[in-house]
Amino acid sequence: MTDVAQFRSPNILASNSQLQESYAAFKGKGMRLNLTRGKPSPEQMGLSSELLTLPGATDYVAEDGTDCRNYFGLQGIPEARRLFSGILGAPLEQVVVGNNSSLALMHDAVVYSLLKGTCDSSGPWSQPGEVAFLCPVPGYDRHFRICEDYGIRMISVPLNDDGPDMDEVERLVAQDASIKGMWCVPKYSNPTGTVYSDAVIERLAAMPAAAPDFRIYWDNAYSVHHLTSERIEIANILELSARHGHPNRAFVFASTSKITLAGAGLALFASSAENVKWLLARFVPRTIGPDKVNQLRHVRFLKDEAGIHRLMDKHRALLAPKFQNVLDVFDEKLSGVPGVTWNRPKGGYFIALDVPQGCARRVVALAKDAGVELTPAGAVYPYGKDPNDRTLRIAPTFPALSEVGLAAEGVALCVLLAAAEKNSA
Repeated sequence: MTDVAQFRSPNILASNSQLQESYAAFKGKGMRLNLTRGKPSPEQMGLSSELLTLPGATDYVAEDGTDCRNYFGLQGIPEARRLFSGILGAPLEQVVVGNNSSLALMHDAVVYSLLKGTCDSSGPWSQPGEVAFLCPVPGYDRHFRICEDYGIRMISVPLNDDGPDMDEVERLVAQDASIKGMWCVPKYSNPTGTVYSDAVIERLAAMPAAAPDFRIYWDNAYSVHHLTSERIEIANILELSARHGHPNRAFVFASTSKITLAGAGLALFASSAENVKWLLARFVPRTIGPDKVNQLRHVRFLKDEAGIHRLMDKHRALLAPKFQNVLDVFDEKLSGVPGVTWNRPKGGYFIALDVPQGCARRVVALAKDAGVELTPAGAVYPYGKDPNDRTLRIAPTFPALSEVGLAAEGVALCVLLAAAEKNSA
């Protein structure tokens, strides 16, 4: 039996029949491996099992006297807002703590803006006509799904090594008043691991916008999710926006979904005082208050910002070997293959794997038949359409360490086979 490791440039594309043999052998193992979504593993969530015993039957009063078992408290209890204010880069008065999912907060902020407008709008976003968002690509498929569901036109802009292509962003935002928003994952971006430079962040804060109510949806989902001992920091978008005369420009989002319990976390929002007031007013007909008991137990468990970092160091100890395992396999099997590249993220939950142009969908299909589930090709582009059919998102977090390397080997084999098929064609 021929081992896939033998197939390296320059002879790889001449080895289709041998690759078919290796692929059949891998498929015959009957594997069921999943590299689709960036889910925390059971071991990661086990780091926060103590939450299931907190806050306890008699511990339900917040520091301001709020009975956390009862209604109200739309903004969240003070100690929870204080706990995350440093990570969000805002004083606790400008922090909102909600339930579970930052995605839900982002969705609601979009819908509220469409229906009611923002505090800087003359009316609902949807009233004048078409609404558009800038979408750095490759990007997060659930951002794109929100836009698609509500008929928001998506305009792709390239994501460079230091952030979005700012020449293009500035040109588009300055000339088109229908562009009301922009998605950004500024640190360890999904899926490329990109970290926005301070210069890019300042340009985002300072740039003129044709729409006076233009908003940046700053999805800082991976703010403390480091994969190395280096804790990378980025510029504060809220401070820079205020300094440049656009205090209401940025909506900052985060959550504890990949810090504590993915299905029972806290959603976080920070912005200007005016934007916080606007959001809380939108909450009034929607809810009588968030789950403050969950907020209290997170405070009791995490204690302070240093406690968050200590917990994330434990996550890193679990995740870093998985990422390294995948990178080692790609280094061994795919180095030198024409048209194949991948990033080496310093944080976050994903590896972006670029395969030869026109091959991504075929790789996903081959992998599925061989028992390795991948995120659909095109998912990291608006409307699910990768113009080059090239970029795949690899999520090493959920599988066991003993499985993730095998899954990566299956992916590498499928990349080689797809490339060989294309060359033969």
